[in-house]
Amino acid sequence: MSAVDDVGNGRRVQEEGSMPFKTIVAIVQSEQDAERVLDGAIALASRFKAHVIGVHAEALPMPYTSATGFPDTEFMQVSADLNKERSAKLRTVFQKKLQPSGLSFEWRAEETFSGDSALSSLASVRTADIVVAAQRDADSDTNADIGSLVYDAGRPVLVVPHSGPIAASFRHVMLAWNGSREAARAAFDALPFMIEAEKVEVFVVDPGEDSDEEGLGGAGIAAALTRHGVKASVATRQAKGGTVEDAVQNRLVETGADLIVIGAYSHSWMHRLLYGGVTRTVLRSSPVTAFLSR
Repeated sequence: MSAVDDVGNGRRVQEEGSMPFKTIVAIVQSEQDAERVLDGAIALASRFKAHVIGVHAEALPMPYTSATGFPDTEFMQVSADLNKERSAKLRTVFQKKLQPSGLSFEWRAEETFSGDSALSSLASVRTADIVVAAQRDADSDTNADIGSLVYDAGRPVLVVPHSGPIAASFRHVMLAWNGSREAARAAFDALPFMIEAEKVEVFVVDPGEDSDEEGLGGAGIAAALTRHGVKASVATRQAKGGTVEDAVQNRLVETGADLIVIGAYSHSWMHRLLYGGVTRTVLRSSPVTAFLSR
């Protein structure tokens, strides 16, 4: 893979033939998240000359019985009509956003039992290079299940935060490193962004005395990234009775990083159930764009 130095901004510009993201899936669950998700997907697709697939799901109307004990067909018809109307409205939003961009695109709408655009999109997602989705909104009951999507997709997911600028390239990337398989996968999946960043920090919480020998201290992955041309450094922190999640969030604020890369769900489901985890925190409250892979 060849690269050309751009003296004006100090970035490395990859030649078109080496651009890695050619198919991008945008998870469009509701009107609340559509604008930011599509802005993120279009910015990324414009930079990599990629094809954009918008996916949306509506719930199948569930049969309810009327007072006479028969299925309430009128209620089911009203529900079906509302679903079609909502899907059509989101398709219009998608088309109005994509048409002026000059990009190739397509819209895929489904009816499923869950009505969750993330859970219903796995077939589309698994044939894509990257997925763009919205961060969970605590005040909304129309969130897509991005956590399950990240877990099952087999593809990296770029999660757009509630607010802040939409970006397709990032100046300061923070890699949350714990030596796990998932963290390794995320690190190398995110190489296209890290290669172009001005700075990449490998951030490790509570490294042990022998952590570097075991690959947990960050030195090994920083060296590997450097061989790809990444400007990587290592920073460590002791949680001191706090949580790893708090340490990661605080470090994001301290450094001004604009992208966090994490290996999703690197602990067992029981650990996540009892203690939460960095993945869940990032999906709900990261102040910056998050790149998750596992």
